[in-house]
Amino acid sequence: QVQLVESGGGLVQPGGSLRLSCAASGFTLDYYAIGWFRQAPGKEREGVSCISSSDGSTYYADSVKGRFTISRDNAKNTVYLQMNSLKPEDTAVYYCASHSWCYPRGMDESRNVFGSWGQGTQVTVSS
Repeated sequence: QVQLVESGGGLVQPGGSLRLSCAASGFTLDYYAIGWFRQAPGKEREGVSCISSSDGSTYYADSVKGRFTISRDNAKNTVYLQMNSLKPEDTAVYYCASHSWCYPRGMDESRNVFGSWGQGTQVTVSS
């Protein structure tokens, strides 16, 4: 069974950090691009970051560039999202999903083609 499972969310104060994990079962992550998306209440799901399978290229939404870092550990079949300098507007449910490649210029719209979505992990940034 192909499955992605997110973990690492929680409650953090503004300026704090969290590291999210996206673990795969039933398939090998290193053959796929992995994207992180998030969805806040009342808003559409938006693309946050993506890491390619071919050369490990990384892409970020402007809103998180310089604060978030995506990485992959193929030995652990896991992709990570390190989130620093968190802001209240980062509050959302974070999801990971897979596809053959990333869409650097259409990260939000790529939600329609990415698959094997996990159940999501809640990130709340609040004082």
